[in-house]
Amino acid sequence: MHPPSTGGDATPLAGVKHVILVMSGKGGVGKSTVATQLALGIRAAGHRVGILDIDLCGPSIPRMLGLEGKDVHQCPQGWVPVYADQQQTLAVMSIGFLLTDRDEAVVWRGPKKTAMIKQFVTDVAWQDVDYLLIDTPPGTSDEHIAILESLRQLRCDGAVLVTTPQNLAVGDVRRQVTFCRRTGLKVLGIVENMSGFVCPNCSECTNIFSSGGGEQLSSVAGVPFLGRLPLEPRLAAALDAGAPLTEAAPAAGPVADAVSEIVRGLLQTVR
Repeated sequence: MHPPSTGGDATPLAGVKHVILVMSGKGGVGKSTVATQLALGIRAAGHRVGILDIDLCGPSIPRMLGLEGKDVHQCPQGWVPVYADQQQTLAVMSIGFLLTDRDEAVVWRGPKKTAMIKQFVTDVAWQDVDYLLIDTPPGTSDEHIAILESLRQLRCDGAVLVTTPQNLAVGDVRRQVTFCRRTGLKVLGIVENMSGFVCPNCSECTNIFSSGGGEQLSSVAGVPFLGRLPLEPRLAAALDAGAPLTEAAPAAGPVADAVSEIVRGLLQTVR
């Protein structure tokens, strides 16, 4: 795994109009799934989108988009992202592309992680990207500080925070809100994931966890509530199998409606 050979005069993120972080104070809330669905939803709205997957210990975006095994090439401006479609409307960069084995573990100390994150943020040759979504690791650690320091001299529109309905997850995301405020990062809104289960037979949505935690947190924290994404077995199966974009795009039914509504609210804020 080697850093790219850059030309030295390229402006980082020069080809990117907007940067949005997708964050959560807790792992296992479906942050990468939400990031993928937001990217596909924004793309469906007619924009060119990039996903930067810097969850170094759990890079799942390549598998979700059926891009595992793709090679990353270098150009004078840095790494060239992998495109998920022939029209090059969805570009992806992930440490997963640099690992030789799906089961390979990234066993690094903090300084090496932060150095790699800074390279990912500054040394990818994005071309004409309207919205760059950065899928971050869970928590509030050195890795997040490295991301913000790398973006500080550039620009970042803000963060979308992902939670699940349970109080335990909401508590961790509440701390993420505090982290954002202390670091001067705008919270664009909160998405409540796994908000009910969509029956594959009748499409009825049933709450299997508690409900309303994300909306309550947004009210208490004074930040926008973007919407809820229910559990959808068909979508989960498609993403887990690395289905083609036409199958992994926002699933039919309640999930499609929810993604469209969330994207609509997000694009009204960031444009």
